[in-house]
Amino acid sequence: MRCHIYLFRHGQTHFNRAKRFTGWLDSRWTAEGAKNARTVARKLRKARIDVGFSTRLTRSQQTLREVLRLHPECRLVFIDDRLIERCYGDLQGKSHASFIRQNGKSLFDTYHRSYDIPPPNGESIKMVEKRVRSFIRELITFIRTYHVNVAISAHGNSMRPFRRYFENASVTQMMRWNLPYDDFFEYVVDVPSRGASAPSKTSWKPVHLPSDVKMATDRRNILKKYY
Repeated sequence: MRCHIYLFRHGQTHFNRAKRFTGWLDSRWTAEGAKNARTVARKLRKARIDVGFSTRLTRSQQTLREVLRLHPECRLVFIDDRLIERCYGDLQGKSHASFIRQNGKSLFDTYHRSYDIPPPNGESIKMVEKRVRSFIRELITFIRTYHVNVAISAHGNSMRPFRRYFENASVTQMMRWNLPYDDFFEYVVDVPSRGASAPSKTSWKPVHLPSDVKMATDRRNILKKYY
């Protein structure tokens, strides 16, 4: 038996459009972002989705909600912030153009696209990958236990290590990917053919990010245990 993972990015936000470092800030959809989500929903209309996952950020939850409008069979949704966007620390909210004017294109490229160099008080992609891989390990066990198809509404920089794991890609390949707002990636998990009981809310322990935590290095940031 085979089960499916449907992975997609949230729709475009105002910060995405303005080319600002967003990270853990809760930037909302643009009209184009809503259109992106409807496009993903339309592309997944014939899939069966049993369980949905999002992060606490509005853009992730809105996109998942739009997709699930066409899937009344999905009655269980979890929030897990191991999938949350990369924290850009001190750069969050700042425009790319402004940063480049003040600091140069080379440093921008380092913070924006390097694998293991975090921005000040933020996360590197390597740090993000550790928490995403923790989620993946639990997800595979969850799917094999309950024989479910899952939809995941993620973020650009949490999708990178997720795709890298399932596509066996290199770090270089992962960092070069341009991730669409209006498409999805599908992965297959082989599961044993025996029957399984339906999952419940208590069968998954989500990671909730406290609302007052803004920086990856904050001592109250509970995601630090994954780094």
